[in-house]
Amino acid sequence: MNLEQFLEHLNSGKPVKGGSEAHLFMHGVSQEALKITAEINGSYHEPQQLRALFSWLIGQPVDESFAMFPPFYTDCGKNIHIGKHVFINMGCKFQDQGGIFIGDGALIGHNVVLATLNHAMSPHDRGTMIPAPIHIGKNVWIGSNATILPGVTIGDGAIVAAGAVVTRDVPENTIVGGVPARIMRHLSKEELQ
Repeated sequence: MNLEQFLEHLNSGKPVKGGSEAHLFMHGVSQEALKITAEINGSYHEPQQLRALFSWLIGQPVDESFAMFPPFYTDCGKNIHIGKHVFINMGCKFQDQGGIFIGDGALIGHNVVLATLNHAMSPHDRGTMIPAPIHIGKNVWIGSNATILPGVTIGDGAIVAAGAVVTRDVPENTIVGGVPARIMRHLSKEELQ
């Protein structure tokens, strides 16, 4: 199995059985991600150097407008897709095997967790992982300590309140908060200008 085949398997939504070829390949990808994130988090880097390291981590270039404040953590990295003018604040944890897609202008607050894997419900098959992507729209703001679960789409312009646990899709231009997150209100016309 190569990286392209691995990502194709993950992006198809097929389960990753414990001990399977895909699972073993995942461990190798994780080791590389741990190595690169240790470099990112181990010392100060100028913004240009940080973009280069992050590009190496995700396997594709990020735009010059991308910014991040380490530390940053991921156990894969190769299924992260970043738009322009994205900012990721300190302490974020991305479990991206299922795919993380972040739109232009998104702001990701401190300690945000984006988790794209679930485990099988059966105790006898608990080692099987089920990937599902997270899609974050344009100009989304995710507050500190929020957790976004597998398969969630956050619509353009939405705000996720600090500490929220998002278990289902968020409509565009809404504010959600709580555990589990619920719509608190829609952004007003004035706020949308």
